[in-house]
Amino acid sequence: QVQLVESGGGLVQAGGSLRLSCAASGLTFSSYAMGWFRQAPGKEREFVASISRSAGSTYYADSVKGRFTISRDNAKNTAYLQMNSLKPEDTAVYSCAAASPRFGVSWYRRSTNYDYWGQGTRVIISA
Repeated sequence: QVQLVESGGGLVQAGGSLRLSCAASGLTFSSYAMGWFRQAPGKEREFVASISRSAGSTYYADSVKGRFTISRDNAKNTAYLQMNSLKPEDTAVYSCAAASPRFGVSWYRRSTNYDYWGQGTRVIISA
């Protein structure tokens, strides 16, 4: 049984930092690209960041580029999202997801390309 469990969410002031973790089990972690998505209240889920199986490639939404860093530790079966310079508009439920690699331009941005999802962790940024 595949499980992705996020942790690290919380309430922080604008300008602060958080580090989210996604612990994976039940799958060969190094065989999956990992992604982070978020969903704000009343909005659709949106792509945040993705990292390739070997961590050789990373991709970011324009809204978080330069502030967020995605990483992974295949020995620990864990992916991370370091979030700095947080803004109130970053408030959302953040979910990690695992994907067998696909083909096509920017396939990693589409949530439908991901095979497994975590339950999400809530991030609230106060002004």
